[in-house]
Amino acid sequence: MWQEMSNPAVLAKIGRRLKDIRIKQNMTQGELAEQAGMSILTVANIEKGKPVSMLLFLCAIRELGLLENLELLVPETKISPIELKRMQGKKRHRVRHTKNNSHE
Repeated sequence: MWQEMSNPAVLAKIGRRLKDIRIKQNMTQGELAEQAGMSILTVANIEKGKPVSMLLFLCAIRELGLLENLELLVPETKISPIELKRMQGKKRHRVRHTKNNSHE
């Protein structure tokens, strides 16, 4: 379902869901804004599906008690014991691409 939606449509759907959760918790936009340390306009923008910074989004979902749900969105990468043994001492910290040395 989500894959077929455009990014603005996904933001709008998330915003509607957050608004429903806020209302179900009997919280006004002003109360959420104050508790999350943001303006009412920012809360309204989130609920309308307008782009906001990830930091502000996290502040809002934290105040709504939804932060633990991020584990479902971005699960920790699990490594098998065999792969872990193979990688000991070789854990990758970054990706590097080599330049094509066609000039030399």
